Amino acid sequence: MKKAVYEDFPCDLCGSTEAVEVPYARFYTNNQPIHVCTSCGFVYVQKRRSAQAIADAWSDELYGEGYTARIPAVKARQTYVAEFIDTSIGLKGKEVCDIGTGEGQFLEIINGGEYGASVFGTEASANNCKKLDKMGFKNFHGTIEAFAADPNYKNYKADVATIMWTLENCRSCRDMLSAAYDIVKDGGHIVVATGSRLLVPFKKPLHLYLSTNPTDTHSFRFSANTISGLLALSGFEVTHINGYIDTDYLCVIAQKKKPSAKIAWKGDDFVKVCDFFERWHRENIFYRD
Repeated sequence: MKKAVYEDFPCDLCGSTEAVEVPYARFYTNNQPIHVCTSCGFVYVQKRRSAQAIADAWSDELYGEGYTARIPAVKARQTYVAEFIDTSIGLKGKEVCDIGTGEGQFLEIINGGEYGASVFGTEASANNCKKLDKMGFKNFHGTIEAFAADPNYKNYKADVATIMWTLENCRSCRDMLSAAYDIVKDGGHIVVATGSRLLVPFKKPLHLYLSTNPTDTHSFRFSANTISGLLALSGFEVTHINGYIDTDYLCVIAQKKKPSAKIAWKGDDFVKVCDFFERWHRENIFYRD
């Protein structure tokens, strides 16, 4: 078997190379480190494989181990996102590109019917793309970066791009957002939703939040500040944020601005982030098997 090649990354948000390890992370990750930037407080994995290798790991190793997104919890969160988008900016008559669309259940929710959207999906799993074909949904087999660079789709533009529970699972969140910027119409919107890797106390038991999976399959942990910063640096200005503190999800909607636009953002205090993880570790003893 070919040995995996890893590359060291600076902070994806501010570009700094100064970082410290997240306290106690190695205890939960089979000795794999996770870092927090000392300049902006962004939580990220420094060592990562190629985008294709990470996509393959999800398609062939993690996603294929009996997991299906067609469980009530996933359907509930996708319905929540659909409702939040619709009540915030509307879906009817809009072209929506769902990035990392999986088995296509979000496309089912918003296509026609109550929400009335036209849909397209990009998906790294060949098996899932076959399912999308059978469901009659237009799709692209590959990453969003490959889709944005494909000359066959150079004229494709979406009113709304959605990235749900996917931005944390890629090699470069900035590359993914940059590609999304390219496929969204001027003045269009991007929607980023997450929950599994959200910095809200205490989202879930720490051993489940971190896990022993290869750390680059969950390369990022977001707060509302850092995800807004990533969007700002990618050319999107936040217009709507849900009440994420008292729900299970963070859902952010941002509008595409001109490349020359300067969009303000702020990060987190890395000392407070480290303290957050230390307290989480102390509390986690109540949830250990």
